[in-house]
Amino acid sequence: MRPILFVPLSVLWLLLPGCGKKAPPEMPQMPPAAVTFLPATAETVTITRDLPGRIDAVRVAEIRARVAGILLKKTFEEGADVKAGDVLFQIDPAPLQAVHDIATANLARAEANAKQAENQVSRFRELVSINAVSKQDADNSESALVMAAAEVLAAKAALDTAELNLGYASVTAPISGRIGKAEVTEGALVGQGSPTLLAIIQQLDPIYFDFTQSSVDLIALKKAGSDQSKITLLLEDGSEYGTHGRILFSDASVDETTGMVTLRAEFPNPDDDLLPGMFARARVIQAVRENVVTVPQRAVTRAPGGMGSVMVVDDQNLAQVRMIRTAEMTGDKWIVSSGLKAGERVIIEGLLKARPGAPVVPEPFVPAGTH
Repeated sequence: MRPILFVPLSVLWLLLPGCGKKAPPEMPQMPPAAVTFLPATAETVTITRDLPGRIDAVRVAEIRARVAGILLKKTFEEGADVKAGDVLFQIDPAPLQAVHDIATANLARAEANAKQAENQVSRFRELVSINAVSKQDADNSESALVMAAAEVLAAKAALDTAELNLGYASVTAPISGRIGKAEVTEGALVGQGSPTLLAIIQQLDPIYFDFTQSSVDLIALKKAGSDQSKITLLLEDGSEYGTHGRILFSDASVDETTGMVTLRAEFPNPDDDLLPGMFARARVIQAVRENVVTVPQRAVTRAPGGMGSVMVVDDQNLAQVRMIRTAEMTGDKWIVSSGLKAGERVIIEGLLKARPGAPVVPEPFVPAGTH
């Protein structure tokens, strides 16, 4: 039988710490987030509105046949520019020339009859003084002279009408502009019963842009003093038209159903780049705000209630949240009405890595393409 060994308590006490659990290691701290910032800016900004509308020609002329006849030929190229007075179509003048010739003959006959009646009146006046003819015959000769003079006037009017109609056989351009397609072809009977539409001419330089604006914005536009100012035209592809235009007028009344007012602007169009019917947008200056704080739109986060917030870097390089209120947009910036001061460093990049109250490593933001 083996003897039992007794270990002193002091020895067991010394052994106990070695049997205990090890203390957990400390968690490593995350390094400060790298962020870029832009200082909030106090500046003078221009408030603009982009308003949709359509291009419209300054003048539009419908070319119609004013006399009946067979169309012999057209003398223009479709889609070309024409000048006022250019001959565009030729209607067969032969029937009209015949009517003109008849009217000329009728006028000559009426003038001959009038001359004869005048001579007869002269003779009767001499004869009635010696009682060689009756007073009744003298009066009848006077009436015949008046009737002959009236027939001369009627014949002259008929000749003038025939000359006009003969001139209408050559259809000319009433205005300068771009002519569209021919609506009829050679050999067609035109002007029979009603004036036949032959083509349309549109004056394209300058050109109009018609658009609508709310009555509230119109008041702001007039207060800004820019109702006659330059405006910018944005084309369908988003590009800016190379030349500024000016507002010409507004309707005198507001549409009761929509609260909108129609406006018209005029733009130079020397190269005919703008065509009637094209959709475009007018960028109109609504107001000028001085000494307002602005921040890039990309730096603003919206809460469900619509309140905005930005993260800023304070003097200790700690990220802090600023609740802000924004007003209008100008370009790619928000105008800040409250909650932010000019000069505060607003975080642009690294928002997801920065935590409120945590340190950050700030670097100035450099836009792409400016390195």
